[in-house]
Amino acid sequence: MYAHEKNIPLDIIEVDIGAGETHSDAYRAINALGETPVLIRPDGSILTESLAICRWLEDYQPEPNLLGHTADERADVNAWVDRLMFRLYVPLTHVFRHTHAFWSGRLQQVPEWGAAQRTTVLEEFGRLDEALHGREYLARDALSLADIVAFTSIDFGKPSGLRVDERYPTLRRWYERMKARPSAGA
Repeated sequence: MYAHEKNIPLDIIEVDIGAGETHSDAYRAINALGETPVLIRPDGSILTESLAICRWLEDYQPEPNLLGHTADERADVNAWVDRLMFRLYVPLTHVFRHTHAFWSGRLQQVPEWGAAQRTTVLEEFGRLDEALHGREYLARDALSLADIVAFTSIDFGKPSGLRVDERYPTLRRWYERMKARPSAGA
């Protein structure tokens, strides 16, 4: 989504996580952790971790700018990204890992922890709903990495049944606007 918003064409190679492709020797030669995503840069070097890839893409092609032009804008975007990672993405991940059948037998599930994290996610949905009152975007007056992290994190809640519903009308309108962007389907 980030690369699409920046108009950076990427050759996407699909990897089937469910089939264990990320644990093959060939894939682990690219990323020893056996995780996605991976960016192979023009010089052939490997970069992992979503946020690092986004920040590299920003430096690779600075416009359109998604991290902020000024020190204040960059700080605001980064503060939102940190908040979203710790208060939304990580709890969503715990809900998925500890309550979804996909992970049964793949890791030790603690359903009570998943249930507790579900509550954390719903509370953060409420805080995001409030934060978006009177705003089109989270961190600044234009789309930023913060909006992309929020959108993709919320989308990640689908397998666990965590959806932005009528309890969060402002967040839901924001989500629907984000979902309508061409990059959301990229």
